[in-house]
Amino acid sequence: MPAHIAIIMDGNGRWARARHRPRVFGHTQGVKTVRRVVEGASEIGVKCLTLYSFSTENWTRPKAEIAALFNLLREYVESDLETLHGRNVRVRILGSRKGLKPDLLALIQRVEETTKNNTAFNLNIAFNYGGRDEILRASARAVAAGRDLSDMAEADFAPFLDTAGLPDVDLVIRTSGEKRISNFLLWQAAYAEFIFTDVLWPDFEVSDLQSAISEFHNRDRRFGNLNTPEVA
Repeated sequence: MPAHIAIIMDGNGRWARARHRPRVFGHTQGVKTVRRVVEGASEIGVKCLTLYSFSTENWTRPKAEIAALFNLLREYVESDLETLHGRNVRVRILGSRKGLKPDLLALIQRVEETTKNNTAFNLNIAFNYGGRDEILRASARAVAAGRDLSDMAEADFAPFLDTAGLPDVDLVIRTSGEKRISNFLLWQAAYAEFIFTDVLWPDFEVSDLQSAISEFHNRDRRFGNLNTPEVA
């Protein structure tokens, strides 16, 4: 099983448009997909899952859509926190806190504090997140801690990232047929395998996740070495 799976959840808007509904309707359906994928991933043995929810570039979207996305995060966390905590799931919200309202910041703090000692499953929600921004913020934290960036090894830098303590990403899945990384986990996914599916996120099922994992197992992961492929 990949130690860390990351998913770029794409296609909510197109899914809604195909049904002649507003984009917010697609995002609402996307949250339902999040619930079943999180539960299904845990059941099949995945230990760490990161979901790309809202990027730093998404601030250019219409204000009504941004407000809806923020409300969906609130609703998901508030309604599912007790269930996730009961399943021994640790929840982290990755990304910048800049621009977030005090009530949302308080909610993020509450969910992370409540679940910080849970060990069965790691669920990371990348919200107001950008890979380049994360590296800049991590660099600032390292400097603030008295570290010399010019003299740091990669292993020394990783603890300053949002994903401190978690394994690097083994598998990145992007739905909706788009084939780009979109500034997602640039550091952590340096040697990840990428799988692109035409399935729109609201239609994504646990069986699609299992298919991606099966394809991952058939990949020859060499990590830059031509002679000794890694044995999974």
